Amino acid sequence: MPALFTPFKLRSVTFKNRIGVSPMCQYSAVDGFANDWHLVHLGSRAVGGAGVVMGEATAISPEGRITPGCLGLWDDAQIGPLKRIASFLQEHGAVPAIQLAHAGRKASCLRPWEGGKPIAPDEPEGWQTIAPSAVGYRDSDPTPVAVSVEDIADIKKHFVMAAMRAISAGFRVVEIHAAHGYLLHQFLSPLSNFRFDQYGGSYENRIRLLCEVVEAVRMVWPEELPLWVRISATDWVEGGWGIEDSVQLAIRLKDLGADLIDCSSGGNSPLQKIPVAPGYQVPFAEQIKKESGISTAAVGMITEAEECEAIISTDKADMVLLAREFLRNPYFPLQAANELGADIAWPEQYLRAR
Repeated sequence: MPALFTPFKLRSVTFKNRIGVSPMCQYSAVDGFANDWHLVHLGSRAVGGAGVVMGEATAISPEGRITPGCLGLWDDAQIGPLKRIASFLQEHGAVPAIQLAHAGRKASCLRPWEGGKPIAPDEPEGWQTIAPSAVGYRDSDPTPVAVSVEDIADIKKHFVMAAMRAISAGFRVVEIHAAHGYLLHQFLSPLSNFRFDQYGGSYENRIRLLCEVVEAVRMVWPEELPLWVRISATDWVEGGWGIEDSVQLAIRLKDLGADLIDCSSGGNSPLQKIPVAPGYQVPFAEQIKKESGISTAAVGMITEAEECEAIISTDKADMVLLAREFLRNPYFPLQAANELGADIAWPEQYLRAR
């Protein structure tokens, strides 16, 4: 059996293979509620054979959304539609997962097909953004409000409450989003955190909020279920957050009960210079895995079955998470199994095409 199709276990959860669907924003929710688009989008990838299917960045509060069309879990009423999706994913062999997020200063934006530009607080559909410091992502962006220590306590509470709702919805993996220039990443990076209190300045202070969020969520997330954290392993900007910072953070998060680091990069500065190429982020997953001892997932421009197999078989990561390739081909795992000679179960409804 190819390494890509061997089971992988974290706590009590067994993933049938090492292929996962990365969280991909669909910008198609109304007031944070999932709908039929999300069911079909995510469900088709479960039918296609993914070992884990992760829902998109799901906001812990209304102002945590990237756009007005983003999913949310700040209200108990939002549990029901997500429960339907999680149940379908599990029924068709994929571990249902959800990513909890707050966009911070990168919130309140138009949907991508509307141009993606920031929406000012006084404009229709806009709201006031928040951040560690009152500095926008770009100089031209609306200025965010620097959060107080009291606001930070509320943010932690919102992550916890969203995690509890995710449990009720039937998700088996929760991922804390601390990457791509969103709120928790903004606290981590010296490029966006200019605070002088216990949440800014030194490395220890800048990682404090993420560590407190992970610790708090781990306390309510069932002991038998995995907790993942997505990080940007580097800002790709001199003087910013870097891979050595990420290794030390991974060690700390492992001690706090995190089970896997989802290793992405960038997103926190318009000055970033990213050498985009197939598998360009895989070395981050490999280094963090080897130097911290925690499991990792590799992401970024991974598109080929042989490429996925090489990552897993050489122990560079424990899982590969695909995004754009899954948009192009919801049935990538079934195709990869054929290419690699793996004998895996197909949905009975699709056997005639095998």
